[in-house]
This record gives sequence, C-alpha cells and structure tokens, in this order.
Amino acid sequence: MAAVLLAAAAMIATACSSGEKYNVEGTISEAEDSVLYFEHMSLSGPVAIDSVRLKADGTFHFSRKAAASPEYYRLRIANQIINLAADSTETVTITASGRNMGSQYTVEGSESCEKIKELTLMQQQLQQQIITIARDPKLGASAVADSLNAVVDAYKEQVKRNYIYAEPMKPQAYFALFQTVYAGGWQPVAIFSPRGVDDDIRAFAAVATSWDAYYPGTERTENLHNIAIKGMKDQRIAKNKQNQTVDFSQIDVSNIVDIALPDSHGQIHRISDLKGHVVLLDFCVYGVEGATQRIMAMRELYNKYHAQGLEIYQIGYDADEHFWKTQTAALPWTCVYDADGIGSRNIVSYNVLQLPTYFLLGRDCSVDKRDVQISDIDKAIRSLM
Repeated sequence: MAAVLLAAAAMIATACSSGEKYNVEGTISEAEDSVLYFEHMSLSGPVAIDSVRLKADGTFHFSRKAAASPEYYRLRIANQIINLAADSTETVTITASGRNMGSQYTVEGSESCEKIKELTLMQQQLQQQIITIARDPKLGASAVADSLNAVVDAYKEQVKRNYIYAEPMKPQAYFALFQTVYAGGWQPVAIFSPRGVDDDIRAFAAVATSWDAYYPGTERTENLHNIAIKGMKDQRIAKNKQNQTVDFSQIDVSNIVDIALPDSHGQIHRISDLKGHVVLLDFCVYGVEGATQRIMAMRELYNKYHAQGLEIYQIGYDADEHFWKTQTAALPWTCVYDADGIGSRNIVSYNVLQLPTYFLLGRDCSVDKRDVQISDIDKAIRSLM
C-alpha cells in the first residue's frame, strides 16, 4: 500500500524526456535587419540564448530543450519585448510588427502565453494610469497617493481573482506575482509584495503551495517556496511584536506537535483529540494529478484498520477553499483546512518539504515515522496497534 501512496505522490512531479523541445516561431514584419533576441528569464535576470538578424520576410524560429517545470522567455528587439512561458513542448507562433511588437501582437499555440499577453497589456495600462495620475497638476501629494493606491489595489484584485487564485499552478500565476511598475523613480516597484502585505503574502503562498505539488524540487519552486515562507515568518514576527501577551494555557508541554484547524463547518479539530488512536497525519493538495488515486489508497487503509483504532487527520492546502470543501465532503475521516498555506506554522513544525506528505503517529500522538521512512504502510500501522 505504501507503494501505491508513494507512486501516486510521484505522479505529481513532472519531468521531460530528453530531446523534447519548446519552439517559438513566427513573423515580425517591418523589422528587416533588426536583431531579434531570444532570452531566458532566469532568476538572476535575462540571459540571451539565441538571436537572428531578421530578413525582409521577418520569419524566425527558436528552439529550447523543454524543462521539468514552467520556464520564462522573451523575444526582444531593442527595448520592445514579448513575454513567453514554456509549460510543455508546444510550438508557440508569434505574429507582430517591429513598430509596436511589445503591445500589439498575436500568439497561438499556448494558452499560458495568451494569459501572459493579457497580463502584460493590463500592466501597461496600469503604468499609463500611474503616469497620468502622477502628472495631474490638479492633484496634491495626498490625492496622488490615494489615487495611485486605488488603481494599484483594483489591479491586484482583478489579477488575484482571474489569474492567481483561478489557476495557481499555471505559469501565468507565477508571472503575475513578479510584475513591476515604475512609480516615481528609475527603479521598478513590485506590484505584489511578499513582505508585510497580508493579502499579497497569501497570494504568494497559494502559488507556492501549488508549485510544491506540481513541480517539486525545481529551482523556481524552491525559490517561490522560500519567498512565501519568509513572508509568512516576517508577518508572524510583526504580529507577535504587536501582541506580546502569552497565553500559557495554550502551551503543550507534552511531546505532541499539536495542530488545531477547522473542518468545512468551522469546527476545530486537534490532533491531541485523537490520543489513544494510531493517526495517519496527511498534508495534501486535492486538486493535483494523482490525488484521486492517493485518496483511494487511503480509503482502503481506513476501511481496513479504522475498527482497530486507525484515524486519519488530513490537512488540505488547495488554494481554492470551496474546491477543497467539495472534494472532502464524502470522506469519512477528519478533513481540515489550513488557510495559511505553505507558510503555516504547521508546515514548519512538521518540517514538510513537499506536498503531499504523510506521517504515522503513535497512540500518544507523537511522530513515529514519516512517509519516506515507510516501505510497508500496512506493517507500519499494525506495529502501532
């Protein structure tokens, strides 16, 4: 049974076979003799990986080995840019004019690239709004600040609703988190801040949670995970400084790493309430590939050992809470939801490095083993009965 659980978890990780390619091709008219650069948007900045001097017909073709997780590229002529995402081995076709390729182009073959185009055009509109407000002679300093905050907040709400929380595992969600604008200086300013802004931190955490599940261990996933964790940690430190009062009645002096979270009806369930049972503590995401098989394997374990004292305490980390509720409605064990995502103290306390992950707890609710230490889940459960 452990093999079923581990195999289901492994299905979440994606990998590309050797030789598979991501292709970008198309036509950029009115750009004869211009150099078109194909650049990789690495975590350290743009890196030119190929280029071509365009001929009269404006055709071009670039190819790149497909990666195990979404990667980001751009086409550039001088300061005109087209942003691209590679989330498979598709061929993306671009049609544009050298006169205005950064704002007026068509893209075919990739839904993610179409979404990134939408976000890019929206960001350009936001930038123009910022410039217009900043240059309005009728507005005083306070009115300018209020107006800028209003347009930026409206932009963020639209992007969170339609691009980040809608599909947090998609390339466009990650892309949206790192958009910038120029707001009164030469340096770009991040639209979403993972430092000190609660709603923004939650957005980072939602995407990080999904990427942990879909693309575990990749460079971008680990970077995003670290950003979200640091944001949540800084947020907790700031809140603790505001409230220095300690409720000593809540301190657990036993060896239990307790968790208290709400179910779909808001009722709080604690791991410590399950003392006297063997507990399978599961950190999971329901909306990923392999989740159904994993739940079926757990249901088999539950049916087999529940009468002998097995309980399952399953924590959901889906970005969409409503989706989580629908997925857990018919499950017979304890299902709770952690709204803090991967920045949760529960993730930190149990040293969860990727999702999904499970632990076996003894009848005293202390940790016996984690999934990577278990080769035979049936044997491990029976040894604790």
